[in-house]
Amino acid sequence: MTPIEKRAIVSLSSIMSLRMIGLFMVLPVFTLYASQLEGATPFLIGLAVGIYGLFQAIFQIPFGSLSDRLGRKPIICFGLLLFCLGSLIAACSHTIAFMLLGRALQGAGAVGGTLLALAADLTPEEERTKAMAIMGMTIGFAFSIAMLIGPLLTTWMPVNGLFLVAMSAGLLAIFLLWKAVPTPTTTIWRRDAEPELHSIFTLLIKPELAKLYSGIFILHALFTASFVVIPIGLYKFAGLTANKQWTIYLPILLGAFLLSLICIGMAEKSRQLKRFFILGILLLLIAECLLWQFDQQIFITGIALCLFFTGFSLLEAFLPSLISRTAPVTHKGSALGIFSCAQFFGIFVGGAAGGWLYGKFSFAGVYFFCIMLTLLWLIIALLMQAPRYLTIQLWRISPSLTHHWENIATKLRAIPGMVEVTFIAEESIAYLKMERDALKHPDFISLKEQTVGYI
Repeated sequence: MTPIEKRAIVSLSSIMSLRMIGLFMVLPVFTLYASQLEGATPFLIGLAVGIYGLFQAIFQIPFGSLSDRLGRKPIICFGLLLFCLGSLIAACSHTIAFMLLGRALQGAGAVGGTLLALAADLTPEEERTKAMAIMGMTIGFAFSIAMLIGPLLTTWMPVNGLFLVAMSAGLLAIFLLWKAVPTPTTTIWRRDAEPELHSIFTLLIKPELAKLYSGIFILHALFTASFVVIPIGLYKFAGLTANKQWTIYLPILLGAFLLSLICIGMAEKSRQLKRFFILGILLLLIAECLLWQFDQQIFITGIALCLFFTGFSLLEAFLPSLISRTAPVTHKGSALGIFSCAQFFGIFVGGAAGGWLYGKFSFAGVYFFCIMLTLLWLIIALLMQAPRYLTIQLWRISPSLTHHWENIATKLRAIPGMVEVTFIAEESIAYLKMERDALKHPDFISLKEQTVGYI
């Protein structure tokens, strides 16, 4: 990457991380705090935990479409201002109604997709996959940091102070947006980074993609429903107040992070991603069963949480990768848009269901619900096809050769290991998806040298 491209990815990753930390750092201690608000009920507390996910799901795609017409930076700035306003309202809330409003506004600033689109504007095609991977890893790391620093900060400030920290993170993100992020020379819609509305229904009903959308929905529903009751259980059964719960999260998150990294490395090295994917679901299932039966025993709860975070981290890393590998190359942006909406809708459903079940059936009801969801996911995962290890290349076709494209495409499709060959005439770009061995095939090398300037 050039220095400008590196600056773009570092600054955009920082903005996304600041927003992610602001959203998630309150989660481990939120239910304890929200239970003290006027008008709070278990259902409304659960709704407040997850309502930002609903608004993220609703506004994610519209914000991206608006940014194509009005520019990326103004839309991102507006979304971050909404996030800051929501954080301020949540910090000042004394009633559950105002907390719901604040959390909804936090979610309404749904600029994650627009940030990815801006990254696509600022990076050439040959560096785009790398840029998206860097931003994805940064999000995962920010999530782990958020889960740790939220409880840790409550040793120095009240829980509502976390929302003021979130607002400060949002303001810092706005500063970085205007001072550090380069301004793109052109803002255009790109099919590998943004949704295409007319292709969404087709992608929704593709069986292998539908299994992955279901997976991300269930994963985040499990996570949010579990964290409606986990902070309450740590307080009720272990005597850990909000400002002391970091003592259990710190070793657990560090252990889970290391275990998940080891498993991810083994999965990629052995090319047994499906096996480790199912292992991640089994870890979640075991964790929920332990919490269901032994939620009053702090040592077993600690083991269960370590298994839970390990499984969650594994699956959170695998699912976007599987979407990228499974989606048609020319509709990857649309598939990722649906994936993101499913993720946030899962957060909403998990929070609302977790709160309602806790109010009706206490801890056991929530954990049993999570067990049933995990079992359903395990069945879906067992029916998944093992992913193929493919690579993607983009070729920019010279205008003088476009009328020969059908002959070129026929020769490319005949190469062993070639999976997908698509030419987009208006962009003069060919999208190729293939097994790595196809890159070494003499016909492929010859066609590349004769036909195009490779991107």
